[in-house]
Amino acid sequence: MTSKAEHWSGPRDVPRDDMTIEQGVAPRIRAVTFDFDGLMFNTEEVFHLTGTELLRRRGKEPTPAVFHAMMGRRAEEAFAQLIRIMELRDTIDELRIESEEIFFTLLDDILEPMPGLFELLELIERRGLPKAVATSSERSYLTKLLSRFELESRFQALLTAEDVTHGKPHPEIYQRAAQRLGVAPSEMLVLEDSEAGTRAASAAGAYIISVPHRHSRHFSFQDARAIASSLTDPVILRLLDGAGA
Repeated sequence: MTSKAEHWSGPRDVPRDDMTIEQGVAPRIRAVTFDFDGLMFNTEEVFHLTGTELLRRRGKEPTPAVFHAMMGRRAEEAFAQLIRIMELRDTIDELRIESEEIFFTLLDDILEPMPGLFELLELIERRGLPKAVATSSERSYLTKLLSRFELESRFQALLTAEDVTHGKPHPEIYQRAAQRLGVAPSEMLVLEDSEAGTRAASAAGAYIISVPHRHSRHFSFQDARAIASSLTDPVILRLLDGAGA
């Protein structure tokens, strides 16, 4: 499995040399919230293979537009997009059950943390900053994967699809994350890999840095304050330098 950093070629709308913190004084960061899929772990690789197999069984091939429409959204919303774009006759529940079967069949051979994840977690903990995960996935899925790496206890808040009325790109999940962590949204660094998640964090007023990978690097990240090539990109490390001190 190839890492995101190895796939990096920069987003289409921002030159790589310009990926620095915006002009002006950056806010004092008092908390950090992570997206999960594709940001902490390479599960977007598994989702991509799962979607491809799901459609192959129906005599169809996925297009970039399908994965774009689905990425970062809650399962019900993502499958609704799949049904609409690919003109499927299946119900959302039928697709959900079948895709979960495919996903977990593939997971063990593919799953790995994204480069720099544990180093970044350790840095945030040294700074004494509270951390959250805010994902469009369901809680049982999130805790199952976090427990594989003994990570659940290292986060002060876990927000999932069950915790919100509106999924990303609506800002609700990041507004709730800031509330749970006891900070203003502008004092919260959010790390995201998807366009929908980036839009959600920006709309919530958080300081959003996007970390695209090979399945999302062609998306628009115009709402991001900065774009990073990995979780240990200097643009993230500089922002955290002195935070929480």
